[in-house]
Amino acid sequence: MLGTITNTAAIVAGSLIGIILKKGISEAVKTTAMQGIGLAVLLVGAQMAFKTNNILIVIISMVIGGIAGEFLAIEKQLAKMGNWLEIKFGRGESNIGRAFVTSSLIYCVGAMAILGSIEDGLTNSHTTLFAKSLLDGISAIFFASTMGIGVIFSAIPVFLYQGGITVLADLVKNLFSPEVIAELTATGGLLIAGIGINILGIKELKVGNMLPSILVAATIAWAIQRYNIVLP
Repeated sequence: MLGTITNTAAIVAGSLIGIILKKGISEAVKTTAMQGIGLAVLLVGAQMAFKTNNILIVIISMVIGGIAGEFLAIEKQLAKMGNWLEIKFGRGESNIGRAFVTSSLIYCVGAMAILGSIEDGLTNSHTTLFAKSLLDGISAIFFASTMGIGVIFSAIPVFLYQGGITVLADLVKNLFSPEVIAELTATGGLLIAGIGINILGIKELKVGNMLPSILVAATIAWAIQRYNIVLP
């Protein structure tokens, strides 16, 4: 839970700083800061990806998972859910309500929140959520400086959402062997690297649609271990 607690605290701190600074932050500073975080996220993902014991598992998982995600249209469904929530709770409300809904969606509806929370629960590694904390904390400064104090309340759903995923992952981690966790982590790391590419604006990758790859990697790794399958 340390990763989620840190993430929550970063949003609160960033929001407070943004409220104090108001509009005194230039767009150039924002761009440079986000680029720095994008590079850091790319590095975190690369480090995780290299934990694989068999690169073929990661490749197969990414292909099968990506195809499954496209059929399920995960990113489109997440966008629909976000739009519905914004219409339901944001429009017609006070500025505080709109700021809360908008920032909560940005912080919760994303692959990094899911992947980081799973990593936290399965391996007790907080690296991804620490990187997300920097990203969310800095963005909270800019959000709060323009949208107001409502941004700070988004820390509550972030804590509940990510904390819930972490607790669930912790409960089931005994079902996974170190070999399975290694491939799951490596595949997740590749997706984190994809998020870094998105942040840098190099190319817009549909990371959300690739989320099934994690489940595919865990399944393949489990089957290989269970039935003693040998991959080249």
